[in-house]
Amino acid sequence: MVSRSDFPEDFVWGASTASYQIEGGYQEGGRGLSIWDAFSAEPGRVKNGDTGNVACDHYHRYAEDVALMKAANFRAYRFSVSWSRVLAEGRGTPNEAGLDFYDRLTDELLKNGVEPWLCLYHWDLPLALHKAGLGWTNREIVPLFADYAGVLAKRLGDRIRTWATFNEPNMFTMLGYGAGVHAPGIRDREAWLDAVHHVNLSHGAAIRRLRADLPSGAKLGTVPNLQPALPATDTDEDREAARKMDAAMNRATADPVLLGKYDPITRDWMGARIRPSDEEAIYAPLDWLGLNHYSPTYASARANAFGFRNMDPPEGAEKTLMGWHVAPSAFRDILIETSQRYRLPIYVTENGMADSVEPDAKGVVNDAGRVSYLDRYLGAVVEARAAGADVRGYLVWSMLDNFEWAMGYGPRFGIVHVDYATLKRTPKASYRYLAGLAGAPVSA
Repeated sequence: MVSRSDFPEDFVWGASTASYQIEGGYQEGGRGLSIWDAFSAEPGRVKNGDTGNVACDHYHRYAEDVALMKAANFRAYRFSVSWSRVLAEGRGTPNEAGLDFYDRLTDELLKNGVEPWLCLYHWDLPLALHKAGLGWTNREIVPLFADYAGVLAKRLGDRIRTWATFNEPNMFTMLGYGAGVHAPGIRDREAWLDAVHHVNLSHGAAIRRLRADLPSGAKLGTVPNLQPALPATDTDEDREAARKMDAAMNRATADPVLLGKYDPITRDWMGARIRPSDEEAIYAPLDWLGLNHYSPTYASARANAFGFRNMDPPEGAEKTLMGWHVAPSAFRDILIETSQRYRLPIYVTENGMADSVEPDAKGVVNDAGRVSYLDRYLGAVVEARAAGADVRGYLVWSMLDNFEWAMGYGPRFGIVHVDYATLKRTPKASYRYLAGLAGAPVSA
């Protein structure tokens, strides 16, 4: 097993969450609805009809959750802000009650020695913008997102130093606008390409606004999900499908933001969407890269709108509850490749696995499978660092069991168990494992 001595003293340990997945309080404090409120209310969209209306009730129980972070000796907590809690209509006059909540959360974190890392957007677009035709498929969203960034910078910039624009822009654009399985449920290749380009432009505009409005010394980044795209079979057709998958799922939202130019495949797809100076508008130097990773993906050639289909892992492969391939070597490789390609300090901002383990008769949650997974994936971090990858921290996904998007409350990703009926929190064996690496007392 890895040990604390395998990592430098300044290595950052922490956890991540997302607003819609944990906050609840969906009609409290002047919060407007998001596209996920609408999507999860549609029959058949989310397993078991689950919604994020209550979720983990973090909106009311944040102090309890922060106390668990402190007890684990975590130094960082990456959370996202609900855009519609801060701007109920997505634009216009800020909602003071919503801003007050993030004030309280920020102050509670700092009081407990946990550094807040703020992510502007983790998939919950204000429903009012979508209904007005001002969502990610419309270029007019770009200044609106920058304005939203400015509201938060002016309110929280005196206390929060580490900021990210988007969480997994590659995933929410494809799943929400290309495949239609996530909010807002659009299944259209052209809408996906529109969303990708406008998200990229919004990133550049937001970074410039944050640089202007935040104190000097603020650290700005973005958080893509990066995973090796591998051919499902050893054929020319599947190898070409894997190249297309790599472009769509890795390069389309990472290369323009981090290198200042689209890769050739995506550029060809984009066509006239890329106006003169767009790539210059997208690119703005960053201070750090948040890397999310769970597994490699497998592509098969298909005569569909995208030219590839996501396939199951090879027969006999170890898989998680989500059906994802447990492959620490793929994690090691993507860390090394990402460090070499983008030349930024890397913080792992999501990594983990889903299971369905419940408390035993004594109330103990022994998620041994997750402990094994985390230990092997952290071993991959050690190997990547030894190979020269500039990896400076690990924030597990997730601090809490939560609403897992279209899968509802079945898969549990947390290192803290949440009883959704009582909302009781119970730290799992994986919590104690990570707390030990972070230097917490043995009794944590």
